[in-house]
Amino acid sequence: MAANQERTFIAVKPDGVQRGLVGEILKRFEQKGFSLVAMKLKQAPKDLLKQHYIDHKDRPFYNGLVEYMSSGPVVPMVWEGLNVVKTGRVMLGETNPADSKPGTIRGDFGIQVRRNIIHGSDSVESAKKEIALWFTPEELCDYKSCANDWVYE
Repeated sequence: MAANQERTFIAVKPDGVQRGLVGEILKRFEQKGFSLVAMKLKQAPKDLLKQHYIDHKDRPFYNGLVEYMSSGPVVPMVWEGLNVVKTGRVMLGETNPADSKPGTIRGDFGIQVRRNIIHGSDSVESAKKEIALWFTPEELCDYKSCANDWVYE
């Protein structure tokens, strides 16, 4: 990974997978110029989800969130690029789709907060933790995209 690059964890939630939005989400991140480093389709076990959402364990929605996230397949991904964490969050939109701007993933496809299509890391530190939780080091591809010179100076 280049010195000015960072990685983020993005996961298409069960509603996004069931609605056939994985390709559209991939397209948006690729068109922005980010590089896909890892991706898989996974039926996430509850133990993994409980660890992933551990920061919310005392909140009233925690158990429902774990149940929902384990209700169908998810598509966890790792994306790489300059400011990918911050930019990725902007691309996702607000947690509540009703507050999201058109052109964002949640603004274009989401309706309810509990079915908001996608998860994205909120900081570089959380991205590192989430990536390590969902992927082994061997699953992460380290390469330079041929488009890199057209995206970065």
